[in-house]
Amino acid sequence: MIKKLSALLFALTLMVSVKADAYWVRRDAAFHEKYSLQKMTILSRHNLRSPLTAPGSDVEKVTPHKWFKWTSNPGELSLKGGQLETIMGQYFRRALTSEKLVTEVYQPKKGEMRFYANSKQRTIATARYFAAGFLPIADITVEHKFEPEGSDLVFSPHLAYYSEGFKNKAKKEMTDMIENRGIKNKLEGVYKTLEKVIDYKDSPMAKSGRKFTTNDIEISIAKDKQPQIKGSFKLAMSTADSLVLQYYEEPDAKAAAFGHTLTQKEWEQLADISSMYYDITLTTTSVAPNVVHRFLGVMNEELSDKNRKFSFLCGHDSTIEATLAALDIKPYSLPNSIEKHTPIGVKFVISVWKDNTGEEYAAPELVYQSVNQLRTREILTEDNPPMVYRLKFNGLTENKDGLYRLKDVKGRFTQAIQYFDKVKKL
Repeated sequence: MIKKLSALLFALTLMVSVKADAYWVRRDAAFHEKYSLQKMTILSRHNLRSPLTAPGSDVEKVTPHKWFKWTSNPGELSLKGGQLETIMGQYFRRALTSEKLVTEVYQPKKGEMRFYANSKQRTIATARYFAAGFLPIADITVEHKFEPEGSDLVFSPHLAYYSEGFKNKAKKEMTDMIENRGIKNKLEGVYKTLEKVIDYKDSPMAKSGRKFTTNDIEISIAKDKQPQIKGSFKLAMSTADSLVLQYYEEPDAKAAAFGHTLTQKEWEQLADISSMYYDITLTTTSVAPNVVHRFLGVMNEELSDKNRKFSFLCGHDSTIEATLAALDIKPYSLPNSIEKHTPIGVKFVISVWKDNTGEEYAAPELVYQSVNQLRTREILTEDNPPMVYRLKFNGLTENKDGLYRLKDVKGRFTQAIQYFDKVKKL
């Protein structure tokens, strides 16, 4: 009897949780009297993975400590990452059920939905886990073009065009960013925090005489490659990446910092190394539309497909960074996250809404789990939703409800895609 009562209460809880007037971004009843959700297009970063570095790499040599023992091979989605992504998929199911875009037992018709991922284990697996939570009884195929661990250029920010003229302009833009935004001074402070956390002074690398320095920054731009920076900056990024991932995965925050007690600000400092790195290498005026030229075409097609109700495109933080830069999104800093631009599992969501006159509007947002939601695997509900941050376009005007005209957003995609023609003239 008690079990039956518990099951009934749980079912009633689910019914109450999907109120149509509040679930998605807590938009109110007045909003829903004017607009109805038509479709959703998502670019997702993969969820929690193990570090990309293999055993014996420099990242192991920068500290005397042993790194966290992961549940997956280097660069693969961890078991916890799969759980977190399933939780996010479940939330989207409940949210979009409340908006009447899907049902709890939805079976999509052919062509209504697309799940397309880069050909990496972590991106394919993320799409599968999301689909399991989002459409638990549907037979979903995750599209990927190559065998696992291949690289699909749609999602990988490799240069689509290269010339010496482009290289020179891109290098100048990156150098200007380093020199004029105080990157070197900022890095010096971050290096001190990093060295403290990893106890660098006692590491094999320190004993060999190598140091973290801002004097060895070397920009590398090559044909068919992702722009990168060599030297201490790259090693610091890889090391900080491993620390941040360890913080998400290791339940004991002190153990994640090798016995140190870090403030939220210090964790943000460490996570900011990756943001600075990608800002410099992927978001400048010439580079951004070049490295995501292929992806912009795909996302624009999904956004424009009248038969498509839902699209889930799974790539990387680098894909999102460059895409938002190419679309000229205003600068932002995410709350309740140590990663201020592209947290683990973050989704760049464009939801399309139709008003009572038939006009279509778009809402660009970032949806992500907070630090606590990631660390403790919190279930996402109406009372404990993920973080939702509304993005703003430079040069486009929102209506009074915070929406952009869909044709203006699609025009911005077209503009970014066509800017590639200007890049090719360099």
